[in-house]
Amino acid sequence: MANVTAKQLSEVIGVSVDKLLDQLKNAGVQVKDTDDPISDEDKMKLLESLRSSHGKQEAEGPKKITLRRKSKSELRVAGTSGRNATTKTINVEVRKKRTYVRRSEVVAEETRMQQQAEAEIEEQSRLQQQQAEEEARLAEETAQAAAAAEQQAVAEAARAELEKKAYEKSLQEVEAAQKVIERERAEIEAAEAAEAAARAALEEAATASAAAVAAPEKTGKHGKHEDRHTRYGRKELHVKESAHQPNRKQKFKKGQRQVHEIRNLHGFEKPTAPVVRNVEIPDAITVAELAQRVAVKAGDVIKVLMQMGTMATINEILDHDTATLVVEELGHNVVAAASEDDFEKELKASAEQQGEAKVGRPPVVTIMGHVDHGKTSLLDFIRSSRVTSGEAGGITQHIGAYHVETDKGIITFLDTPGHAAFSAMRARGAQATDIVVLVVAADDGVMPQTKEAVQHARAAGVPLVVAVNKIDKENADPDRAKNELAALEVIPEEWGGENMFVHVSAITGEGIDSLLDAILLQAEILELTAVDSGNAKGIVVEASLDKGRGPVATVLVQSGSLKQGQMLLAGTQFGRVRAMYDESSNSIKTAGPSMPAVVLGLSGVPNAGDEVFVVENERKAREFAATRDSRIRESKLADQHKAKLQGMFDAMEEGQVAEINVLIKADVQGSSEAIRESLQKLSTDEVRAKLVATGVGGINESDINLAAASDAIVIGFNVRADAAAKRVAGEHGIEIRYYSVIYDIIDDVKSIMSGMLSPESQETIIGLAEVKDVFRSPKFGDVAGSIVVEGVVRKGQPIRVLRDNVVIYEGELESLRRFKDPVEEVRMGTECGIAVKNYNDVKPGDQIEVFERTEVARSLE
Repeated sequence: MANVTAKQLSEVIGVSVDKLLDQLKNAGVQVKDTDDPISDEDKMKLLESLRSSHGKQEAEGPKKITLRRKSKSELRVAGTSGRNATTKTINVEVRKKRTYVRRSEVVAEETRMQQQAEAEIEEQSRLQQQQAEEEARLAEETAQAAAAAEQQAVAEAARAELEKKAYEKSLQEVEAAQKVIERERAEIEAAEAAEAAARAALEEAATASAAAVAAPEKTGKHGKHEDRHTRYGRKELHVKESAHQPNRKQKFKKGQRQVHEIRNLHGFEKPTAPVVRNVEIPDAITVAELAQRVAVKAGDVIKVLMQMGTMATINEILDHDTATLVVEELGHNVVAAASEDDFEKELKASAEQQGEAKVGRPPVVTIMGHVDHGKTSLLDFIRSSRVTSGEAGGITQHIGAYHVETDKGIITFLDTPGHAAFSAMRARGAQATDIVVLVVAADDGVMPQTKEAVQHARAAGVPLVVAVNKIDKENADPDRAKNELAALEVIPEEWGGENMFVHVSAITGEGIDSLLDAILLQAEILELTAVDSGNAKGIVVEASLDKGRGPVATVLVQSGSLKQGQMLLAGTQFGRVRAMYDESSNSIKTAGPSMPAVVLGLSGVPNAGDEVFVVENERKAREFAATRDSRIRESKLADQHKAKLQGMFDAMEEGQVAEINVLIKADVQGSSEAIRESLQKLSTDEVRAKLVATGVGGINESDINLAAASDAIVIGFNVRADAAAKRVAGEHGIEIRYYSVIYDIIDDVKSIMSGMLSPESQETIIGLAEVKDVFRSPKFGDVAGSIVVEGVVRKGQPIRVLRDNVVIYEGELESLRRFKDPVEEVRMGTECGIAVKNYNDVKPGDQIEVFERTEVARSLE
């Protein structure tokens, strides 16, 4: 559209020129005169301005207006006809409501309706298009399914053909087998018929001969002789096939497997001979376990025991002989159980490496001797360490294993305690060693533990090297030690014997080199060799329970190579080696022959002296450990049974024995063992120390609860109780005693046991009176007029009446008088009257002995 003037535009739209100019000004269009041209852009600006202004007005005003009009009027209605007709007036109210809607709203509603109709048409077309696509897809899938069904039908037909052929072939085979069975059955029936005829002929002949000799036998219900072979009068029971199931071919479904039953001649057969079992009997077994092994009820075993005169329960423990009699009574055989030696041989065979070359190994040397003879000090000088100062009381209380590299060569030393309580430790040390160095103090000579060390070395077959120590002292006498050892058949080489004697001093170091030379010389003579590869084998030297690291075992490797990560079996404990350390706490990865190693990772604390093996896997280790545990349990059951019977007999013979209950916790297994043996040696016929429990590790709450239940004292050797244990001990009043020297434990327990001994009664004669004459008293009976010849006579004390220096009566002094006055005592040289209670046969010349009884506390020797 071409440009127009303001005047022309006002005429077109029907408004005045002034109003149009104002509207253009409001719209932002600059028009100064009515003849100025107005472009299309100016017209659009005017239109937008008018629209916005009209929209504001509409927004400001209401969209619709509702008018309500109410009018009231009266309506008169005539009443009923008659004489009294009346007229009623009814008030009528008319309400009118009219709503006026703005035209723009109507237009907007029409526009919205039109847009909604267009949207519906568009949605309908979209749905029609989607439906057409879905129909096309379904048609395509239908075609594919039809093709697949056709292929499947072809495959089914082929498979049906194959199954039909297989069915026909199996049917032919079954028919052939049935023909063979029927032929064999006919032959068997014919043979049985012939046998039955022969048996009948024999029976008739036997019956006829028997009837001629004896009375006729009883007959059955039908007049025939009953057969005595079975309970029911016949030898075999023939079961007829059911009439409801005729023998015809069964129809099987397609694909079903045919099962053809081949019937035996009988429906059931008579049981054969009873089952005889071979039963292994250990040293001790319970009634329930024995019943399980012979496959009978426990009541049957108890019944057999009652017939043998033994009353037993299901949990009763039977010894080997009793269990053997029961098994034989039940009709079974007893076979020898696998011995412990066989089991250990199997274990060693599984752990050994065959065909491995042996190489030389360092010697294992054990230092033995009496307490305080300088064993550890001598080893300290060799190791250039100070071990003795670290031990409580200056004595060795553990077995120490040390790997020492000297100028002369590598030597492994085992230091054993010398106190009497550690006898088991010394025996273990002698068994695990190659050479024993016997330390004898030059100033002290041979002592009890020296003799015991010689005995252990001889029992283990280990050569002895004697080290005469403390030769630096002024009162040292080496010849005395030689003479005393010669009495024990330990002869020096210079005297023509086989034992090397070396004079040494652990303080100055004199003779140490000679001692090492003697050890290495002895090792060369022994030609010590071992396999240095393959699975390791060794012995537990010491074991303990560490709070942070768990079970810790000191292992001396005897052959093979022990490596980190291997599965280890030690006694009844097993586990994988998590870490290994040497005697200086340095981590190591492998340990060869004659090497001591501290091992972590076992399932529990093994016993000192247990053999150690490396096994293939955890399954074998668990199996061997369970077998060992069961053998130990059986041995404990047998010991408990014996101890129970012995304790019952002892109680019947000797009466009640006083007991002191003790619970022991030690730092290592060897110390616990030594304390246990020492306390058991203190027991006597009157008082004994009963060990409630022994263990390794700190004292915990469960230990205190056990001590409270058994009223025991708790002894901690180089261990302490934790906070929970102390709290529970305070609540129950349990005494916890800590020790670091074994002497103190033995002395304290001995004093407690001595206090439990019944006191010893001692008699002391305090006076002697001689009877001069006898008087008759109506109140006391015979009164002996006597004179005190010794000591003093006191009233109320026990007395004895002697005649010709023979005791004829023992009783109590009832009355003591002097000049008819009662007195408490009469001294020597004084006359008095004595009335003996319940005794009237005193004669002149008798002697009355007065004594008193005192109780003296006893102590254990």
